[in-house]
Amino acid sequence: MIGIRWVAGLAPVRDADFVTTPQNLDERFRDAVSALRIPEHRRAPGDPVRDGTTLTGARALELFDAQLTSRHLDLAARWLRSFNEGFHTVGSAGHEGNAAVAAALRGDDPALPHDRAGAFYCARAGQSARENRVQRLEEAARDILRGIVASVRDPISGGRDKVFGNAELHLVPVISTPAGHLPRAVGLAYGLSHSPDPRWPSDAIVAAGFGDDGVDQPGATAALHAAGWHDRADQRIPLLLICEDDAPGGPAPDGWVAAVLRGRPGVRYSYADGCDLAATYDAAVEAAEYVRRERRPAVLHLGTIRLLEDPGDPETGPELDRDPLVGTARLLVEAGLLGPDDVITRYDEVGWQVRKAAEEVLGEPKLATVGEIVASLAPRRPLRVAHAIADAASRATGPAAANRSRVFGGSLPEQAGAMTLAQTVNATLTDALAARPHLRIFGPGTTRGGRHGVTAGLRERGGDRVFDTLADATSVLGLALGAGLAGLLPVPELPGLAALHSGEDQLRVEAATMSFLSSGAYRNPMVLRIPALADPYGLGGPLANDNSVAVLRDVPGLVVAVPARAQDAAPMLRTCLAAAEVDGSVCVFLEPAALYQTRDLYQQGDNEWLAAYPGPDRWAGEHAPIGRARIYTLGTAQDLTIVTYGGGVRMSLRVAARLAADGYGTRVVDLRWLNPLPVADLVRESLATGRVLIVDETRRSGGVGEGVLAALVDGAFVGSARRVAAADAPVPLGPAAQHVLVGEDAITQGAQALLAR
Repeated sequence: MIGIRWVAGLAPVRDADFVTTPQNLDERFRDAVSALRIPEHRRAPGDPVRDGTTLTGARALELFDAQLTSRHLDLAARWLRSFNEGFHTVGSAGHEGNAAVAAALRGDDPALPHDRAGAFYCARAGQSARENRVQRLEEAARDILRGIVASVRDPISGGRDKVFGNAELHLVPVISTPAGHLPRAVGLAYGLSHSPDPRWPSDAIVAAGFGDDGVDQPGATAALHAAGWHDRADQRIPLLLICEDDAPGGPAPDGWVAAVLRGRPGVRYSYADGCDLAATYDAAVEAAEYVRRERRPAVLHLGTIRLLEDPGDPETGPELDRDPLVGTARLLVEAGLLGPDDVITRYDEVGWQVRKAAEEVLGEPKLATVGEIVASLAPRRPLRVAHAIADAASRATGPAAANRSRVFGGSLPEQAGAMTLAQTVNATLTDALAARPHLRIFGPGTTRGGRHGVTAGLRERGGDRVFDTLADATSVLGLALGAGLAGLLPVPELPGLAALHSGEDQLRVEAATMSFLSSGAYRNPMVLRIPALADPYGLGGPLANDNSVAVLRDVPGLVVAVPARAQDAAPMLRTCLAAAEVDGSVCVFLEPAALYQTRDLYQQGDNEWLAAYPGPDRWAGEHAPIGRARIYTLGTAQDLTIVTYGGGVRMSLRVAARLAADGYGTRVVDLRWLNPLPVADLVRESLATGRVLIVDETRRSGGVGEGVLAALVDGAFVGSARRVAAADAPVPLGPAAQHVLVGEDAITQGAQALLAR
């Protein structure tokens, strides 16, 4: 058979453009295999492929086919790219040893493969249908090629990106900064022990691969630290991390990556040459068996090599001799299972199969409309959310009434009188614990009430479903992402907005894109609670008073809720919980910390900022749909519209009351939802008066007010508009904070300026 040449007919490719060219890599493989010699004594396929290994010859042949398929997929990606039909060339060449890792795992072990896991994917696919393995490998090749050409028939992303993922194969797609998916893997491993999801059995383990370029990144650091911490806390984390190390000069058991990985408290370490299929298989089997048996975390460090890389990367020179395909071919020839000619024939046959599949997927359709692209981003089914709340109310007054009373210790919150914002959030979380066995509430210091005491007493009511975590936001959010993926409903808590910024990657890249990249096959529901916004009295300085939410409003699909008072806190939190449960929504629940204990509105002792907790009989009637504002009218409500949220609501109502005494009528629009904005409500209420004052607690640049102004312009608002916002500066300590933040005087001045027009 004449061998396939992926570079035939293309423009010459200079050797300096790649670590090695496709043609060079192909030729070196053929030359190396041709130089091999058949031994006198042959091994049987059922025997170990060499002395001292548990890898049989038959299994080695299967894995070799997966490795060959992966290599030809890399060559096909460059062939497709040469005439602008392929859009991804990050390949797996040099990492094909991870096929042995797939073989060491079970097909129902969830895995998060990194971007060089082509052979892992092919081996997992072949493992799922070993009776028709060749056909399954062809299907796997076609699936991967569909990602490369952005076909809508891609099995996981539907043409949205090239990722290794397949729900039928239990492969969770990964797209993140290096090692950014590892905190999620920790959370998924935690969730497996408590998961109601039938996809994964109770003895499954989680596998997650990453490259050596991620070992020093926040994701890897947080994941390794968290895995060990949970292990020390006797929380079972059946997690196998696989670090594929292709550092220049060759990896070593005593190198920097090994030093970082070895000796992590609570995490077992092992090393193998990832270019040696038998050694990798033995090490992977031993590590996987340890994790499955002990339900404890381990890291497997594999030495690999990177081939066929991008322009400008350093050349690897003699390291090409470590090509894992050559290594496996040598293993099979020296065992007498294949001859050199058999290897070349097998190599070419796989190449033609991949080439045929590449030509077939070229004509498949691509995503053609924005609607198709965003269809799986963040599904919104408001009627189902409303029905879920009504159903929960029916259960709470019916079959679950006795359990609800028990959880509350016999003292139901609706009988306790008026409550503050903090007390209402606490009672709503308790109701959620009573109604949802799969709910988990956690964060740094959660069992002690958190920074503001909001979660006090929840540990006694929810038992081990309420627990403390590390203070690191990346770890907290990663735990929530994985737990949600496992079928739990996580409600993590961070101590403030400043803490969120170190974990933004987990929200932006990991949380918001999971449903998008998996076409809805996977989701990570959560309700993230954060004491937020600023204290006008300046307690704590810039970190405690971080008033920036721009990063949240910039994340597509994220729900951002801000309850201003107790009366809204309970229905909005219930909506977020129901949306997470029904639609898999990722919700951020920002609680104005300055209003947690506020009691009065207009004058001292009026208690008008308090509210009685609604019993289940009121839940359906007081439902607060996502994206709907709350409207207050004072006086004639014909002169001015104030659009605000959070702490701005109370200040605006106080100003509006004084304006009403002077004969001016005001509408105060509490946005309540910062993403999605209640555009229809704010435009309608603004058109009613023709004068709009936007009161924005966040900064003038990048603040919520900019989005409100844009919504008014898009809504064809014709009238006068003015903005009052915080200064573009960190919030200083003490009384100086009042010069940066929005206050009632500034609101009054803005209102008077508009009314004077």
